[in-house]
Amino acid sequence: METTKLSSKGQVIIPKAFRVSHNWDTGLELVVIDMGDGLLLRPKGPFEETTLDQVAGSLKYTGKAKSQDDIDSAMKKAARSAWRDRG
Repeated sequence: METTKLSSKGQVIIPKAFRVSHNWDTGLELVVIDMGDGLLLRPKGPFEETTLDQVAGSLKYTGKAKSQDDIDSAMKKAARSAWRDRG
């Protein structure tokens, strides 16, 4: 187990082994999440988090609605194609 110290400025050094294993480079923005008994650090995503309600309907589709069978068939076809093209 690695340990580190909190500086007087509230800074913490993340040990190099962890930075390397997670590919965290200088300047990476981290999100700090309070877990009750500790903190979780996660890389900040490229976009703000949204809910389905915020984005539903943003891409208009004017064609005939696809049935679940149509969707399943298209997914199987794509999976077979990807399997054949895997090189």
